[in-house]
Amino acid sequence: MARAALDGALRRWQTAAIVERAAERRFDRTPSALAFMARAILTPRRPGLQAQLTAPGALWHGHRAAGTPVRDFAALTGLEGHPAWPLLYPHAVAFRLQMVVLTGRRFPLPIWNSLQIRNRLVLHRTFRPGATLDFGASAVAQRVLEKGAEIDLRCTARADGELLWESTNTFYYRGRFSGRDGVPRQALAPTVAQGDALRWTMPAGGGMRCGRLTGDYNGIHLSDGYARRFGFRGAFQHPQRVVGECLARLRQPAAAPPLQLEVWLKGPVYYGAEVTLRYANASEGLTFALHVDDDPRPAIVGRLGAIAASG
Repeated sequence: MARAALDGALRRWQTAAIVERAAERRFDRTPSALAFMARAILTPRRPGLQAQLTAPGALWHGHRAAGTPVRDFAALTGLEGHPAWPLLYPHAVAFRLQMVVLTGRRFPLPIWNSLQIRNRLVLHRTFRPGATLDFGASAVAQRVLEKGAEIDLRCTARADGELLWESTNTFYYRGRFSGRDGVPRQALAPTVAQGDALRWTMPAGGGMRCGRLTGDYNGIHLSDGYARRFGFRGAFQHPQRVVGECLARLRQPAAAPPLQLEVWLKGPVYYGAEVTLRYANASEGLTFALHVDDDPRPAIVGRLGAIAASG
């Protein structure tokens, strides 16, 4: 059965290789994680950074926010009934569409060298479970830094053509590249003042279920042995899930959309780890920092607040 699934993924990949000459990849059903990971494995070489980003984008029409994805999202994050759930749900479920872009043959750098470091999510209009969403994803910016490069992916969610939600996800690639750009303002995470704190133990499992939700089956989230090969002490949680667990424990946002959530991903959050969430109100919104096993350095920093309607 596994062989049949792989053969099917390879056929889809071969078809996609022809379609990818067009400006965008289009999906009318959930993009297959097997297909885009097979493509990443079978075509490991990428063209490298160019003066302009030319990687094709991707569109996914007709996702219904209901059934298994919503149940998995609620169980993994604890956000069922929380007013912030529409802010994070598209970020989790549409991540697989971003992986379609990241694994494309014309994307400049290979996915294996990427590290997700920042997220900026904006909820323009709220929506209810059962809504039908159309997603889009594309690479929109790149920067060369002293010891690596950053590429921004933009993702959107629309209903009946109306923009409900959008995000900018930044991926970092270590290495030496020609040219040099300045460090963007968005790279600077806020300092979380000593305020209130919450402590709990992270769940010890659920990696495969989160992989099913996000399309991210990277072994660093599934296998201790695999994660140790890359210098980690063991497997660790998907960042979308960790952010959800933080939001579920914070005060519910009183402001109506548009809402913005900024997240800086600074380190792994291991399964079963003891964590401390520090949070405080600041002029730009509610700031929070998640610390693992009393490490003074935060693994995740976030800022949640209302933004002007024009933003």
